[in-house]
Amino acid sequence: MLDYARCWVPSLRLLLVAAFPLLAPPPAYSAAPTSIFDPSEIGALSFLKESTNAVNPEPASPAEGDEQAAPLFGMNTEPLIGGTVFEKWSRVKAEIAQELEAVSRCRANGTCTTAAQKLLDLSAEGAGRSGRARVGLINRAVDLAISPTTDETQWGTPDHWSAPFETLQSGRGDCEDYAIVKYLALLEAGISEDDVRIVILKNAFPNEDHAVLAVRVDGEWLILDNRTLSLVRDTDLTRAIPELILDQAGVRRFVSRHRKFKENVGQHRNSEEASRSRSIHSPASSKPSASTSQPFAKGMRSMG
Repeated sequence: MLDYARCWVPSLRLLLVAAFPLLAPPPAYSAAPTSIFDPSEIGALSFLKESTNAVNPEPASPAEGDEQAAPLFGMNTEPLIGGTVFEKWSRVKAEIAQELEAVSRCRANGTCTTAAQKLLDLSAEGAGRSGRARVGLINRAVDLAISPTTDETQWGTPDHWSAPFETLQSGRGDCEDYAIVKYLALLEAGISEDDVRIVILKNAFPNEDHAVLAVRVDGEWLILDNRTLSLVRDTDLTRAIPELILDQAGVRRFVSRHRKFKENVGQHRNSEEASRSRSIHSPASSKPSASTSQPFAKGMRSMG
């Protein structure tokens, strides 16, 4: 016992010395809530990490139409009227409005079509959660509910935009179909239409157009891509150039880039384009990327 005492007494003294500063009054902290993510870290935000939201309160979301909120990708936009994308999105947007009404009737009286019930089930995946956790769970549910396939395989046409119910009925789709279903599912889950946008990107490699969904959570834009279950901050997106926004206001074209975002994309794009052979470009994927209006006026034959 004596030997044990000799070991423990010095250790006890060290513990008391180490603990003594804890008895002093705590320093004053800012009233602003602390983010559970380090801003310096890469923004691949897995929905599984959001269980910490149960104990850490999230910052309040910005008010609708808050002019102080950072624009998507730090870029300005201008309206785009006419063209194939405008026509397709106008049609899909009208169908989304009709399907939202069908979902409301389904919820009110229990008379549901199969597609309306599936949409409700997807939106309910985020029930009881908020912020990134809710978005992440709904994103995951939609990704798992749809099997990837090309428009050529499913519809016999290079580019077919399905309304959400059509995609949920078939259970198959390509990138814009995933994005459109997520758009409706998040609206149904209570996300403001001001905070949800479909984005058309020009991927650097492979050279193709690709549709994703952008959702604003706590003043931060997160990118939902059917190729990954992670939620990535818009400013951390690489190897892609944002070209168009589709939302309730219509279609808009990006016209300027935030310097940091431009540098991030440029570094990846330059290294990959330097090693890319010109001979591998197909007619469908070799549209010029310097102009945003020319390729989209013709439609997007190579949507990923």
